[in-house]
Amino acid sequence: MATIINNYPRSIRKTIVGFGDLFNNITVSRTNPDGSINQTFSVPVIFAPKEKYLTKLLGDPNLDKKIQIALPRMSFDLTGIQYDSTRKQITNLKNYSTTNNPNQIYSQYVPVPYNFDFELYIYVRNIEDGTEIVEKILPFFTPDYTIKINYNPNMGEAGIKELPILLKDVNFNIDFEGETDSTRVIIWTLSFVAKGFIFGPISQSSVIKEVIIDLLNYNEAGVSDVTLNLANTGFGSYTIGETVFQGYSLETSNASAVVKYYSNTTNQLIITDITGKFLSNTYINGSQSHANYIISDTAMPDNKFATIDVKVNPLTANINSNYTIETTITEY
Repeated sequence: MATIINNYPRSIRKTIVGFGDLFNNITVSRTNPDGSINQTFSVPVIFAPKEKYLTKLLGDPNLDKKIQIALPRMSFDLTGIQYDSTRKQITNLKNYSTTNNPNQIYSQYVPVPYNFDFELYIYVRNIEDGTEIVEKILPFFTPDYTIKINYNPNMGEAGIKELPILLKDVNFNIDFEGETDSTRVIIWTLSFVAKGFIFGPISQSSVIKEVIIDLLNYNEAGVSDVTLNLANTGFGSYTIGETVFQGYSLETSNASAVVKYYSNTTNQLIITDITGKFLSNTYINGSQSHANYIISDTAMPDNKFATIDVKVNPLTANINSNYTIETTITEY
């Protein structure tokens, strides 16, 4: 039985950190009249909404503000999350990884694709600082830039995902510190969408050493008889040997078969020589009798054709052992 070892992989948090880290080493240079660099300093970036951060920059709640706000600065915010059906994978597909125990493995369902909307805000005092910061960002987005994030270290390579980040829009506006005739603050806003993932829990379970598969007849034409339970809604009586079908006509039918037995007392219809797949809650039509009833459900016998047994040899082997695979097929 599998045991959950991590029910919170922190997928959203790691996506936010990965996005913010992109802009963590941006610098601004001030130059002398001759073009030589006079001063270079880093532009700090934090995770904060624009309105609250701007209020903090401009505010003076204690009335002891000695200097104007220190700019340039940056902040970013997660503004939305949407499911991305275009990147959907097989729901029941799992990834596996080894553990410190050779008889145990980690397993995790494939992640669910989500798009994360981000806004990056650049606060500057003058136009030159703003354009310098923007020009150090835009050339890397054409219009996307891809990073790698190790979402789940326990899952090895399966836990590492590429995160494409798409630049959608760039604009700026001017705010003021106090009245409109006071010092201005220029705010650049860059809009991004990160094509990330949200992971489910990580489980730990024993290594599978033997698999047994039973092969059954499943609606194959001419192989088995299928019993259909019919609803009371309908009319007529099917005749043995006639062809029945689902669809507008026999020529364009989705499924067809030959009647082997019919009882209007038990409302059961046994068909054989099946082509296609009959659907429940759908009418089945008689090509000669013109009988017409709705299929309520299907009762299909479990006729076993063969059993396949695949196991490791020896059964005491683990993921670090040398072993062979033995396959035994038993036909009936």
